[in-house]
This record gives sequence, C-alpha cells and structure tokens, in this order.
Amino acid sequence: MADYFVLITGHSRPHVKAIYGEIHSQLKALGEKHSKTEGTDLGWWVLMDYVDVVIHVLQPEAREYYDLDGLYAECPQLDISKLALPAELELPAVKIAE
Repeated sequence: MADYFVLITGHSRPHVKAIYGEIHSQLKALGEKHSKTEGTDLGWWVLMDYVDVVIHVLQPEAREYYDLDGLYAECPQLDISKLALPAELELPAVKIAE
C-alpha cells in the first residue's frame, strides 16, 4: 500500500499524456524512478507507481466512472499548496477546489 494517492484530471487524451510526461520528466530529473506505469498508450487513465506515492491521471469521464475519489474518501486529504517542495521542482500555480 502507498502512503499517498494523487488524483489529477486531464481534460483530454493529449492533456493526460502531457501531464504524465511532465511529472515523469520532473521526478526523473530529481532522481525518482517509478516501478510501474500503466495506461500511457490510451491516455484515458495513467497510473504511475512510485511505491510510497501512486499518481492517477484520469480524463473526467474515467474519474467519474472509477470513482477513486469515493474509494479514497476516508483518507486524510492534503492541501498541496501548503506542501514544502524541493527548489528544483517547478510547479505551475494550482487552484485548489474547495
């Protein structure tokens, strides 16, 4: 089991693939390696397993259909805007839905 599950919505197949590509390249530059990636070819739902952190990048329809938000509903949630990140990691401004 992982310590963290990250759920990200990409609004189209190219958007999901672009999000995956950016996460992969940024974390690779920091020396992180994921043990497994699934779904990059279809871009419907990409799963990136970094052992302690599992990242899901889904199109809206996939996110609604699989309802991972409901599956993980009882897990504590973090406000990513309050996390301390390495200086090397450049993230765009993120709007947090309330």
